[in-house]
Amino acid sequence: MCIERDRPKISLRRQCQMLSLPRSILYYQPKGESAENLRFMKLIDKQFLETPWYGSRQMARYMQRQGHECGRHRVRRLMRLMRLVPIYQTPNTSKKHPQHKIYPYLLRKLTIDRSNQVWCVDITYIPMHRGFLYLVAIMDWHSRKVLSWRLSNSMEADFCVEALNEAIAKYGKPKIMNSDQGSQFTGFEWTQALKDADVEISMDGKGRWVDNRMIERLWRSLKYECIYLNAFENGSETRAGIGKWMAYYNAERPHSTHGILTPDEAYDRKTEPMRSAA
Repeated sequence: MCIERDRPKISLRRQCQMLSLPRSILYYQPKGESAENLRFMKLIDKQFLETPWYGSRQMARYMQRQGHECGRHRVRRLMRLMRLVPIYQTPNTSKKHPQHKIYPYLLRKLTIDRSNQVWCVDITYIPMHRGFLYLVAIMDWHSRKVLSWRLSNSMEADFCVEALNEAIAKYGKPKIMNSDQGSQFTGFEWTQALKDADVEISMDGKGRWVDNRMIERLWRSLKYECIYLNAFENGSETRAGIGKWMAYYNAERPHSTHGILTPDEAYDRKTEPMRSAA
C-alpha cells in the first residue's frame, strides 16, 4: 500500500519547472512584510517619484516630518527592497555580483531615430493592498512603445528573460539593449539571452538613472495614472489593471516626443528592419 506521507514534498517552484511553466505565474503570492512596512513602502515610493534624489537619510527625515516612526535603517532596507536608488552616485547602494561583467554605456552621443535601434529595460516596485510585486518592462527607445512586460513576486532574472523572449518573438530584435547595472541584467541568464540573439549590451553608469530615463518616465506615468488610483487587492487584479493601462498607453496616449502620434503609431512609422540571427 502506498503511504502518501512518505512521498517527498515538491515545492511549487519545482512543480512549475517539471511542467515547463514560468515561475512568474506564482506572482500573486504576497510578500512577507508587515502591514506597516507595506504602508511605508507606498509612501516612500510616492515621494521618490517627486524627489528621486532622496537617499535613505533624507527620506527618513521626510517620513519623520510626516509623523511616521520610520528610522533611517528601516527606510534604507525598504528602499533597497523596492530597488530605489537616488539619482546621484552613493557608495554601496547596490552590491553587484563580483563575477558579473559590467558592459559599457553605448548610447552616449548616439542619434536614436528609428524603432528597434535601441530597446531599454527596467524593473519597478508595484504596491498592492496586501503585498507587492515587481514589474519588468521592455520599451523601444525611439517610439516609447512598451513591447512586453511581466510581473513577479521575486527579483530573479527569469521573468526578465521571459519578457525579452516575448518582445523578440513579436517585434524582432534591437541593435542595442540598454539597462542599469542591477544583478538581473548583469547575470548570465540575461546577458547570454542577448548574446544568443546577437544584441549589443549597454549598461548605465553607476548611479546614473538619467541614462535610462525613458523607462523611468514610463514608471512615473503608470503609477500616477493607474497604480495609485486603484487599490488592487491581489496579483490578478494588478495584472489586469496594468494590462489595460499598457494597452491604453501604447494605442491611445500620444507621447510628447512624437506630437500627436501614439507609441504604436511612432513605432510602425520608422522601424529598423529585423536582422537575421547570427
